[in-house]
Amino acid sequence: MAAAHQPLTTALNRIRVGSAPDSWGVWFPSDTQQTPWRRFLDEVTEAGYEWIELGPYGYLPTDPARLTEETAQRGLKVSAGTVFTALHRGPAVWDATWDHVAQVAALTRAMGARHLVVIPAFWRDDKTAELIESPELTVAQWHELTAGMERLAHQVRDRYGLDIVVHPHADTHIDGEENVTRFLDATDPELVSLCLDTGHYSYCGGDSVKLIETYGERIGYLHLKQVDPVILSDVVKNEIPFGPAVQRGVMCEPPAGVPALEPVLIAAQGLGIDLFAIVEQDMYPCPPDQPFAIAQRTRRYLRGCGA
Repeated sequence: MAAAHQPLTTALNRIRVGSAPDSWGVWFPSDTQQTPWRRFLDEVTEAGYEWIELGPYGYLPTDPARLTEETAQRGLKVSAGTVFTALHRGPAVWDATWDHVAQVAALTRAMGARHLVVIPAFWRDDKTAELIESPELTVAQWHELTAGMERLAHQVRDRYGLDIVVHPHADTHIDGEENVTRFLDATDPELVSLCLDTGHYSYCGGDSVKLIETYGERIGYLHLKQVDPVILSDVVKNEIPFGPAVQRGVMCEPPAGVPALEPVLIAAQGLGIDLFAIVEQDMYPCPPDQPFAIAQRTRRYLRGCGA
């Protein structure tokens, strides 16, 4: 008789698992539909995570002393900050972009983190889902995007000692395999790495394991989530924007969706570097009592994968 399948028991000792405000339905610095920040910190701790991201700047306290006190008393550490950029729009947006990045980078460094997750601007409004610019970039805009990202990486590293990791994201210009490959091929690997989000990459038709195996030297950070393939099929068929798709539950907890996370984690472990793997399940908006149980089950699932 064949042996029953057992969860992976070999420890993925290069993978550091955490979670993020996003897994508690947090997309904005302030929103009455979101989980209050103290509740997030209490619940993420109780769910078994010791690493967190800062989330939208202003959601958690921005005073480093206060945030250090709040995280330390719960045994939490910060893995990264997050910024949104629209660098494809060229020099006209640089000063405003840098002002925002500098704020987040300063807090990120003060909290002892070493990474800044950089998300390209949406081509839809993030609340109304209205189309606000073309989903396709011109050649000139691609140049502005890639050159601007390298400039950003230089300054963030020189001034704050942080590494940027660029996050391919649905409804942005860096999304699926074609655009991610184009972006990587046009940027300096010494400056620009990726935050591979398994859910967004699958949402956009990409294969996370293939990306790790092909561009392993460019993977600097992971976001873990899954996509419900049935809901995604309807989203693609009906060209539903990302925000409404999230409200339909397109991003789901493991192991209910795709991609399978165990092969992703094994491939990431095989890179031989220390990597954060931050659970980041898009759920805006969600009932206040929903995130905690999902976070607990997800942490238990990841332990069963060896992480």
